[in-house]
Amino acid sequence: MSGEVASLCEQLMAAVNVTMDPETSHIYRLEALKFCEEFKENNSLCVPCGLQLADKAQPAVVRHFGLQILEHVIKFRWNDMQQQEKVHLKECAMQLLSNGTLSILEEESHIKDVLSRIIVEMIKREWPQQWPDMLKEMEVLSSQGETQTELVMLILLRLAEDVIFFQTLPAQRRRDIQQKLTQNMDSIFRFMMTILRANVEELRKLKVLPGHELQGKLEDRKPIMLLFDDVAIDCILSAAQSADGLAICKKPESEVVEVVEQRYIFLKRLCQVLCALGGQLCALVGSDAKVSIPANLSKYLEALLAFTTHSSQFLKSSTLITWANLFRHETLSREEAVVQMAVRYLRACMTNFVKTGFPSKNDSPSCAYSRVDFDNDSDFNSFFNTFRAQQGDLVRGACRIAPHEAFQIASEWLRYEVTTPIDTGGSKSQTAEGMCSFLSPSVLQWEAVTTFMDCTVWQILKSVEEEKFPIDQSMELLQAMLNYETSDPLIMSCVLTNISTLFPFATRRQQFLPRVFYKLFKAVAFKGGQENRVSWSRSVKNVRKHACSSFIKICRDFPQFILPYFDMFYNHVKNLFASDATLSQMEKCALMESLILISNQFKDFAKQKAFLDELMSSVVVQWASDEMKNVLCEPAAFLSYAGADQVVTESGEGTDTAGLNRARVTFALLAMFAMVKRSRWPADQEEAKAGGFVVDYTPTGAPIHRNPGAALFLSFLPNLLALIRTHNNLFLPENMARLSETYGGTHDLMDFDKKTVLVFPQQPLENCDVPVYKTNLERMQGFFTTVYDYSFQILGNAGPCLQQEFYTVEGLARELASSAFVNLDHVPDHRLRLMIRLFLKQMVLSCPQEYYDSVLCPLLGPMFAYMLQRLNVKWQVINQRTSVNDDEEEVICQESEVTKEMLDEYLVRLVTRELLDFVSVSCIARKVQEPAGNKEEVEDEDMVMDSEQVAPAGHSTENLTELGKCLLKHENIYMTLLTLSFTSLSWKDTTNCHRTASMVCWALLQQVVGGSLLPEAVTWFFTSVLRGLQFHGQHETCNATLSYLAMLIYDNLRPRFVELRAVMAQIPNISVEALDQYDHRLIDPNAQKVGEKRRKDQFKKLIAGTVEKALCQQFRKEVHVRNLPSLFKKQKTDKDIMSSEAIFLTDLFFSQSNTL
Repeated sequence: MSGEVASLCEQLMAAVNVTMDPETSHIYRLEALKFCEEFKENNSLCVPCGLQLADKAQPAVVRHFGLQILEHVIKFRWNDMQQQEKVHLKECAMQLLSNGTLSILEEESHIKDVLSRIIVEMIKREWPQQWPDMLKEMEVLSSQGETQTELVMLILLRLAEDVIFFQTLPAQRRRDIQQKLTQNMDSIFRFMMTILRANVEELRKLKVLPGHELQGKLEDRKPIMLLFDDVAIDCILSAAQSADGLAICKKPESEVVEVVEQRYIFLKRLCQVLCALGGQLCALVGSDAKVSIPANLSKYLEALLAFTTHSSQFLKSSTLITWANLFRHETLSREEAVVQMAVRYLRACMTNFVKTGFPSKNDSPSCAYSRVDFDNDSDFNSFFNTFRAQQGDLVRGACRIAPHEAFQIASEWLRYEVTTPIDTGGSKSQTAEGMCSFLSPSVLQWEAVTTFMDCTVWQILKSVEEEKFPIDQSMELLQAMLNYETSDPLIMSCVLTNISTLFPFATRRQQFLPRVFYKLFKAVAFKGGQENRVSWSRSVKNVRKHACSSFIKICRDFPQFILPYFDMFYNHVKNLFASDATLSQMEKCALMESLILISNQFKDFAKQKAFLDELMSSVVVQWASDEMKNVLCEPAAFLSYAGADQVVTESGEGTDTAGLNRARVTFALLAMFAMVKRSRWPADQEEAKAGGFVVDYTPTGAPIHRNPGAALFLSFLPNLLALIRTHNNLFLPENMARLSETYGGTHDLMDFDKKTVLVFPQQPLENCDVPVYKTNLERMQGFFTTVYDYSFQILGNAGPCLQQEFYTVEGLARELASSAFVNLDHVPDHRLRLMIRLFLKQMVLSCPQEYYDSVLCPLLGPMFAYMLQRLNVKWQVINQRTSVNDDEEEVICQESEVTKEMLDEYLVRLVTRELLDFVSVSCIARKVQEPAGNKEEVEDEDMVMDSEQVAPAGHSTENLTELGKCLLKHENIYMTLLTLSFTSLSWKDTTNCHRTASMVCWALLQQVVGGSLLPEAVTWFFTSVLRGLQFHGQHETCNATLSYLAMLIYDNLRPRFVELRAVMAQIPNISVEALDQYDHRLIDPNAQKVGEKRRKDQFKKLIAGTVEKALCQQFRKEVHVRNLPSLFKKQKTDKDIMSSEAIFLTDLFFSQSNTL
């Protein structure tokens, strides 16, 4: 036997070494793992082999495997072992604890962990019935040494975790162990106190020795301030100031600078020490410890600044938290040394804001350090973006301390960049000679100074009194920006940002406003030195968009300052429209949007209406013409008008008539969207009334307003609805067949949107100077996407813009149903999602209550019914696809098909979430909180509830919105909502399941609980929740919410519907006796009620059989722990007062009476 054991041990040791060797091939490692697992499962010599491998003379990995063998035997073979074998194994395990370990510092932590698990597994199976002296043996063991003491504490910890926290034992074993632990709590505490006293005494002895002082209370940390004395701080400062050259060396043969890793690690540790010292300083100064500010604070700040200016970007970032604490500290931030250092820190940021140090480059001393800290340029770029954002917060903090100095630094830096020639860094732009790329030195500097200026001005506007604003300096800078001319789009974009940043100061010197407008108008027509629009890069287009966005931002935030220049602004826009043929439809509409924002300041209905009529008349007239109506009403005519039925080559020459037609449609939609988005009446009711915007009042006294653009919109609406109807009909097979070969994929999701949905990485920034060449198909895809998107955005914004004037349109519900909701079967999911998000949600939120019945109910009823049917079919397909067996899966698993399936499934998820979020917004009052399915209860489990046991039934509608209450009156719509919500619980989307179960289902069902529900409906609701548990129960959050929802339904409806009992009886492995007890407490009014937490636990155990195993648990070997005989319970003494000798009433009130 011993020879066989020795032979097996040799083989096992070899197998373990093979698995742990990093150079082992994958095949050999699999074979070795298979041999080890088969040995543990099937060999009868596991115990002797495990003991021999666990000998402390063996290597740690071999010992660990030997102990794992013993643990496996206890977990999976214990029930089949003879009593003598169990005793032998237990004695051997205790011997390992006593003599089988190294000293406390030498022994590996994973060896200690597996040893403790072995003992805990035996305790869970034998204690206290079969191993009554376990605690005494542990106490004796702990006296043998420090390692044994640590092992005993680990054993108690693991036992407490398994029994109390994780609860991995059967209920009876858990109760037995928990009861015995409770009974022995005094001895356990005494045992722990003995260990604590012994170790505390050792600690006290160590504290009197030099070098062993520990951090404690604030008063105890005062000695740390000794590090601010002359000798210590001079040493730290010297090391910090020499840090930059300490960690690098040059290769003599190549002159390449390399980082000496060990020295660099030392610098990181030194920086950590310095930052920790700063943390202690901030904690002590100003506290109850009454520590004064050290005299050498300036030297400490010098040392910290030395690391802030180090070439390593990592070391720079390590100091940020300390600087933030210093700048925010109530006392230290007022110190002259900190104020002066804040200024120096701001100057250091002039370097730190510049994005340099890419690992792949050698253009900065930071590059050598970055090659140590980052794997690639992408990692560095991600780090630096976060680093610069954190620096921006610090600049704001430093600016709060020294605002004028900060602005002075920013202005000097910006002036320097204005006077410095552009340095492209040798980059070769693909658009024009002499243009910069994103990594050109000049662009990096301009980006840095722009960010710095934005942070500085933001803080000055926030914290400095208006009288102390640096108006003169800011106007000089603004004038420099307005005078600066460049054809480089990347730098021009930074110039525009600086103009927007400085604009709030310009409102104090309004003579500068016209010059700002002219500069922005020039940027709107920016061409980057390229007259041919086809060759424009993305950066050139971004400049034009940036200028348009700047106009909108200025007119939105400062319309009262722009109003005096309205005529000049309007005339310039008209001239630009007439003279510049390169303006895109988006750019034109952005300028129109700016004009509408300014016109809101007229505060005169007639004047605003006249302006909007003039601005929009040509658009509306062309849109409402009979010619356009014929185009928009017929799918074939619309496809021909857009050119989608024509075969076109990429090199086609000549006039693009179809392109011009598409531009007209796009412009009309964008212009109308600008009007309904921005045209408003005054917010002040007195001004609105005086300006003629108030036409009537509601019965509640609320004013009814009129919008100056209402007439224009109502003229625009018929053809808009026709366009939406036509667009939906484009997806019919006969119209899809009309698409030419060139435009076959017109209605597919665009590549950019596909990457967004699938979370694929987008195009890198370095490619932004490449000309934006779009194929004919991409242009057509963009057109149809824009048409669909903005059509519904117009309808969605019409409600907030026009209110009663929109909702009182004759036959509005009928017209919308016959356009937006027509032919939805063929509309793809990515289009349908836009309709819900952009149109329906906005329409519902802005609809006045008096139009719910006439407008919303006729629309929402059919829509909810259709979406229920559509999504049900989609999810059935997805569920079937995920259950396909491996052989079938291999057949279809081509990359393109898999990507399409992933995209389709994710779009279904997005549509589902969008719809159910819409249901929640429409029907559920936001004050409703999610049910506390997993909330900890503070009441005693055995405490009888004083309140009602279940959630109140009946028709309380406080959880519903006004629209929800309206829909409740329409039985068909409301039952559709209930069906949709409960059906969605079994769709394989855990996020949707959790939100719907917690927010929607019970809030809707509660309203009809007291009504005349059919037994079949009640059974279906309850079964739907159980089906959701079957799909999602392995997820803890879903399990908690679904279990709570099931309990609410059962508790409220079980007394009236005995059918629910039949459903419960079908749950696998349910305890009929426990179910009877639960029903008894529920139905019998005289039964003793239990606390809610205990009731939740009981119900959760009843329905536990519905939960499917998670995939990670399905092939896991079951561990069976047998119950032991119940512990002996002491019989309670009979205290019947009538059987006692003293039966007189007066005797009950005397202390010598022993009857009670």
